[in-house]
Amino acid sequence: MKIYLVQHAKPKSKEEDPDRPLSDEGKNDIIKIVKFLPQLNIKKVLHSGKLRAQQTAEILAKSLKADVINDDALEPLADPVIWAQRLDKETEDIMLVGHLPHLAKLASLLLCKDEDKQVIGFNQGGVVCLEKTDGWSVSWIVTPHLVHNIS
Repeated sequence: MKIYLVQHAKPKSKEEDPDRPLSDEGKNDIIKIVKFLPQLNIKKVLHSGKLRAQQTAEILAKSLKADVINDDALEPLADPVIWAQRLDKETEDIMLVGHLPHLAKLASLLLCKDEDKQVIGFNQGGVVCLEKTDGWSVSWIVTPHLVHNIS
């Protein structure tokens, strides 16, 4: 089973728009990421409900032909234990679009059983693929910076 952890793409600043939708750069970044991703077998893309995460999830889900689902357990300060426990029961690959510090804490909890150890450096619009076999391990990471030349 694989889980894809996605930090929302770059939003507009609070001064530009208090709702913080994706910036043009953020939209372009996530579109480039989608083109770079391998064929993924994902039926659900879950997001925090915050506009920047929702828009990121919608772009990803459209390309992946997956359902988009709002899940408040992906909020920036949500308890990572909630998703760690859900993933114990999950059997299908899944994509979670959220925020820091939640995604970093969830990755750390899965990889080394300590949410306070930072083991992954997330980037806005980046995708971290974790794979569960006997335990969790990092399969790959892709960031907008790596795919900036894709048109």
